[in-house]
Amino acid sequence: MLKMTTLAGAAMALALTTAPSSAKELKSIGVSLGSMGNPFFVALSKGAEFEAKKTNPNVKITTVGFEYDLGKQVTQIDNFIAAGVDLILLNPGDPKAIGPAIKKAQAAGIVVVAVDTAADGADATVTTNNVQAGEISCQYIVDKLGGKGDVIIENGPQVSAVIDRVTGCKNVFAKNAGIKVLSSDQDAKGSREGGLTVAQGYLTRFSKIDAIFAINDPQAIGTDLAARQQNRSGIIITAVDGAPDIEASLKDPASPQIQASASQDPFFMARRAVQLGVGILNGQKPASTVELLPSKLVTRDNIKDYKGWTSDRSQ
Repeated sequence: MLKMTTLAGAAMALALTTAPSSAKELKSIGVSLGSMGNPFFVALSKGAEFEAKKTNPNVKITTVGFEYDLGKQVTQIDNFIAAGVDLILLNPGDPKAIGPAIKKAQAAGIVVVAVDTAADGADATVTTNNVQAGEISCQYIVDKLGGKGDVIIENGPQVSAVIDRVTGCKNVFAKNAGIKVLSSDQDAKGSREGGLTVAQGYLTRFSKIDAIFAINDPQAIGTDLAARQQNRSGIIITAVDGAPDIEASLKDPASPQIQASASQDPFFMARRAVQLGVGILNGQKPASTVELLPSKLVTRDNIKDYKGWTSDRSQ
């Protein structure tokens, strides 16, 4: 089971349970996330609400999705400022372009914490250690292949999380002389459809593919579909996220090629972000402005013990 202490270490778990003495009360929090139709952001919102209510049971929480529209997110931040919130949690629509809106909030005395992706000027950022996630996902491939085989790194949109995952994967493959990387620069757009299209190209181009690392779960699922459509078997597919769809695939005997995903824990990520935000409100500077949460590999062997994004974490 992916317990909190497994993900972040005993020290961090202790920090979550320790409130600052004579703490400034967290009365109101604004949360701006990509889309509330995405289970990752739903879990983030639940984690933020859980931790905020631990701090103050009467806290007012306003959670909105900006639907990947930067202008809409800027307006949401303006609304949070007008409402006089104490803390803003946000997943930035654009890490750099959101900078002026963050400065405006801070000028109004509001603490801003970014989750999942760093944002220019934020007081703190909490995100998955994506380099490590790429490493463990690709180490699984190396171990399964006995250090020898033809592999593909299925790339994605060039945001920091994807770049870091690919870096981690390349680090692992580079240490194994028997691993030949056939391709590492194709952008599958972070989507199931993109994974399907790009993988169709690989499968046409290469007669032998032993494994594919996809930068996220949707791409992995699209890649598996492409392989099935072309009657290609024996390909090890791994990814990063630990999302509900990959949980289903890892439990499904009909999709044996999907074998592992390096999980993120959005519920804990948001809890930690709120906890850091409350600390900053009370004058406690974080040891680092960016806190990286370690990833745990979920496989067909341990999926039964995985506590995923949609499970009840409010305990």
